[in-house]
Amino acid sequence: MIDTDRTDQELVRLCLKGQERAAHELVSRYQRPVFSFIFRMVRDRELAEDLAQDTFVRAFDRLAQYDPGYKFSSWLFKVGHNLTVDHIRRRELDTVSIHGAPDAVTSDQQEATSVTLESEFERPDELLEARELGASIEEAIERLRPEYRTAILLRHVEGYSYDEISEVMEIPLGTVKTYIHRARAELQDMLGHLRE
Repeated sequence: MIDTDRTDQELVRLCLKGQERAAHELVSRYQRPVFSFIFRMVRDRELAEDLAQDTFVRAFDRLAQYDPGYKFSSWLFKVGHNLTVDHIRRRELDTVSIHGAPDAVTSDQQEATSVTLESEFERPDELLEARELGASIEEAIERLRPEYRTAILLRHVEGYSYDEISEVMEIPLGTVKTYIHRARAELQDMLGHLRE
């Protein structure tokens, strides 16, 4: 039996020694976040499931290439990002959702989130305004170039640092900052036009 308190790096070492339970634990830890991230990029549940599965297959095939000096999650997201971007380029898809995968949270968590969200607003019109703003933001993000979308999603939805985004997207740190700066400026411009 695998101790669920083991670090990702320890689990990787066990995987490389052929311990299947370690692989199951890594999949268990990252299946939902990887699927959610990919779903935001392609907005197609079946496709996201296929790409997430391919991400794990490719990651486990190349596990010996993983450098334990870095976060395993960043490395795994890089594999998923590359697969998804390759697919988008081939299919010329241009969609994304800021809300993530439909199953990213359970219905109980969703209900609790809804209650919490609604309790933050004293008046129904404030809640309606917040929902409309959320829809406007999602629509604006859908219009961003794929590389800007990826950077914004990794930063503001996944909570990655600039260094981690640089690692995932395999671009220089300065480029990450440029993408995020330009994406924010474009979003601000688009949202400004929606309010006029």
